[in-house]
Amino acid sequence: MPMPTPSNVLGIPDARAGSGTAWLPDSAPMHAAHFTAGRWTLMVHGIVAPLYDAQRGPRGDEQFTLINWGMLTARRPLGGGSLALRAMASADPWTVGSRGYPLLLQSGESYNGAPLVDRQHPHDLWIELAALWERPIARNLAASFYVAAVGEPAVGPPAFQHRPSAQSDPFGPLGHHWQDATHITYGAVTAGLFSQRLKVEASAFNGRESDAKRTDFDFRKIDSYGARVAALPSPRWALSAWYAYLDTPEELHPDESIHRYGASVLTTHGRLNAALIWGANAELGGATSHSVLVEGDFEAMRGHHLFMRVEYVQKTGEDLVVAPGTYDLGSIVLGYLKEWGVFSVGVRGSVGFVPTSLETDYGSRTPPGVALYARWRPR
Repeated sequence: MPMPTPSNVLGIPDARAGSGTAWLPDSAPMHAAHFTAGRWTLMVHGIVAPLYDAQRGPRGDEQFTLINWGMLTARRPLGGGSLALRAMASADPWTVGSRGYPLLLQSGESYNGAPLVDRQHPHDLWIELAALWERPIARNLAASFYVAAVGEPAVGPPAFQHRPSAQSDPFGPLGHHWQDATHITYGAVTAGLFSQRLKVEASAFNGRESDAKRTDFDFRKIDSYGARVAALPSPRWALSAWYAYLDTPEELHPDESIHRYGASVLTTHGRLNAALIWGANAELGGATSHSVLVEGDFEAMRGHHLFMRVEYVQKTGEDLVVAPGTYDLGSIVLGYLKEWGVFSVGVRGSVGFVPTSLETDYGSRTPPGVALYARWRPR
């Protein structure tokens, strides 16, 4: 069998690679700069997005901030297969700050011993430090092994930063901690088998979320596990389903573990990129909360992007720091982005939907938000 090049184990294109070991549709757009150095193929991508964020109402806030991340992937043939070394980092700990940026109805992680509420937490300095080795073992079968000091286990859809359907929206989804929050894990090992259209993989990992100190390494024992099945019925579609047990994921609740499961459908049709994602958290011996996300990005004319995100999430009074109970929350996001090569400017408007019991807390049953931003990324 001839040695594969760094990008064609089983003939699978680079465009399929999402975050961690997740798959995107083969027809998904790629925005990266490529170089070669001897037998190495180098790929650089990321974003820098300065923005003004204004979330209205009694629990809202406004902030000028700078969301950013960058990633370097170096690949070469090795041992009859392909080795990829990845490093992904963000200056968010300094440019966004430890409290994150305002985002009404968002929850997850903590700051100064208290939960972060109505704010999106910043990314850690290190998002991924990992190696992925893939090797054919039969004509249409290959094995993969992924090991990460910082990285993503085989849980969830491709993280929102890597989804083409979210490419024009720099904000995190409200269901992030029900769907793709494990994209930063301090210790993960994944093994898998895959053909040209199907992949089955399993992971062991550290299930604890990042703490409020965003520049250190939050290593802990490997105490959690998960599995994911992914399928590409055609180059335009990517389907996946997953299950995971997370051992005490939240720092503020060190005795509470959860089961997390869900499914996703991602599609790329010409200038349209779309995603449908369902994710759920089930407390051990307790309640199960659900989230659903529909998002899309449509390039109506060259360089003119219209984007949207519709969400439904069930959150508790503890999540939102309000009266005890379970609350059905919703959100609609609409936006427009104009590209000029590597530079873009965009506007994002959002409306949240809260039950009558939270109207006093948020000042309205439909608290609004708006953001104006610029963006740089490789073409």
